[in-house]
Amino acid sequence: QVQLVESGGGLVQPGGSLTLSCAPSRSISNFYGMGWYRQVPGKQRELVAEKILAAGGSTTYADSVKGRFTISRDNAENTVRLQMNSLKPEDTAIYYCFAKFLYSNYWGQGTQVTVSS
Repeated sequence: QVQLVESGGGLVQPGGSLTLSCAPSRSISNFYGMGWYRQVPGKQRELVAEKILAAGGSTTYADSVKGRFTISRDNAENTVRLQMNSLKPEDTAIYYCFAKFLYSNYWGQGTQVTVSS
């Protein structure tokens, strides 16, 4: 089993920044990939960013966040982060961390991000 603990959500004004963190219960070196999805009530969950942690892995971003969001790994703190800059009201959603481990996907509990003036 894998537990994912998210932190860093909150309320921010348009144009502001937030950093989300995801700390797994196992070393991140165990995972094939980690990333973030987001969901707005009444809509499907959408991929925001994914980082393949295997050697030579790639990074994928949703078109709507390219150039504004950056996903990164911190081996020292065993954490994956999502740096979100130039936030827009349409970024408002619940953000879910996920991890791919042994052919299964695991999910965090979700953290609310609200972009509003």
